[in-house]
Amino acid sequence: MRNGFLALALISMSAAAYAQTPQTPAAPAPAATAAAPRPASPAGSAQTQVAGAYVKDEKGREQYRNGKWLEITYGRPLKRGRDVFGSGASYGTALLAGGPIWRAGANQATQLTTEVPLMIGGKTVPAGRYNLYVELKSPTEWTLVVSSWGAKKTGNDPTPDSLWGGYNYTPDKDVVRVPMTVSKSQASIDQLTWGFVDVTAEGGKMFLAWDTTNAMVPFTVAK
Repeated sequence: MRNGFLALALISMSAAAYAQTPQTPAAPAPAATAAAPRPASPAGSAQTQVAGAYVKDEKGREQYRNGKWLEITYGRPLKRGRDVFGSGASYGTALLAGGPIWRAGANQATQLTTEVPLMIGGKTVPAGRYNLYVELKSPTEWTLVVSSWGAKKTGNDPTPDSLWGGYNYTPDKDVVRVPMTVSKSQASIDQLTWGFVDVTAEGGKMFLAWDTTNAMVPFTVAK
């Protein structure tokens, strides 16, 4: 019993001493870091492969082989309730933002990278990287321009022979200009979208869709 009283006494003394010892206040919890605002025109890309085929390996598994990549990189502006194309004499002018041609996207120039030569509009586009522009003549007349101008990373990028968007574009570096097939869709695409459709080993179509407008250009793998 004496040992029990001694133990209780020691516990009481320790508790009293702890209560009289100045305590370091706990550090405040760090404030939640605010998420960085997402841009209204985020970067996007579309890819596909041509010139290859699915074949079965020794275990019967399908493998895609000998394909060559095509990629389109671009900025994806939102419609955000706007009349993005306009009408009448002002059709397409707002998208130029003071430039001579539409970058068909936002921010940095839209670019096509191809690992294989392509035939577009009856002309050969060698393997490489190109800027893509669209000339908006009317709601039914669009022209795709494949240009050998390079793309600046920012508006202040001093890299020669390159452009920021469509600013300072001149046609002397055009590789091909080809009419696009323009049509209307029942749904309104809110975010500008590039892509590939009807793709086979021999070719396919590049498409651009925004709001209720779709525009396409066929291409084939050059022989």
